[in-house]
Amino acid sequence: MNSKIKKIINKKNKSKIVCLTAYSKNIAEIVDNHADIVLVGDSLGSVLYNYKTTRKVNLKMMLEHTKSVRMGVKKSLLVIDLPYNTYRNKSEALKNSKKAIKETNCDAVKVEGGVRVKDVVRHLVKNKIPVLGHIGLTPQTVKGKFKSVGRTDKERKMLIRDAQALEQSGAFGMVLECVYSDISKKITKLIRIPTIGIGASVHCDGQVLVTDDILGLTDAKIKFVKKYINIKKIINSALLKFKNEVKSRKYPTKKYSY
Repeated sequence: MNSKIKKIINKKNKSKIVCLTAYSKNIAEIVDNHADIVLVGDSLGSVLYNYKTTRKVNLKMMLEHTKSVRMGVKKSLLVIDLPYNTYRNKSEALKNSKKAIKETNCDAVKVEGGVRVKDVVRHLVKNKIPVLGHIGLTPQTVKGKFKSVGRTDKERKMLIRDAQALEQSGAFGMVLECVYSDISKKITKLIRIPTIGIGASVHCDGQVLVTDDILGLTDAKIKFVKKYINIKKIINSALLKFKNEVKSRKYPTKKYSY
């Protein structure tokens, strides 16, 4: 087992896991200083390409962004999302996972689903492909409006079955997205591998957010998103100074000229 993955698993019940997204080398270099896991998420579809759904993200896009991120990640565990329709069966999943690891040198892949993908996860792990699971709200398969999961007894039982299926299939951890606080707490206590929450309460073993959301680069108005800074204002200020210096002939000076 990859030593970085062992390190993540060993954090269970000991110290919180920090997971952040990155889609380019420049952001990845900064994120790598603070994260245990850097995720190249298919969220890049909405964040960078303004897609309404992650289903429009394809493997080629994911690979190119992960290659860029890999250049900036030195210490964190690098995980790539397998996009929609790239792991519909065991052979397809293995073929695309091998391609992803070979071309990007990432450490692991992430797939959405629990019971539904247990055979795929088991097959990947058997073939030495580390897998991070993802249950609760699964953007690749959700129909209609996004909503939290775990309100009804049926949903709670399904979440527990999904979590146990991923653990039994060999996943090294799982993301719990938009899962009610009490059930995320129960799942985290029930399973021996780490849970990483996104809108799933402080009871998870770690947390993940989209870096662009944290920085205020997006206009995301989602309950679980906390904006820690409005970087748009800082960028606007710098660009305004540049514009004014160009127009007033203050830039470039001799210092910035050949």
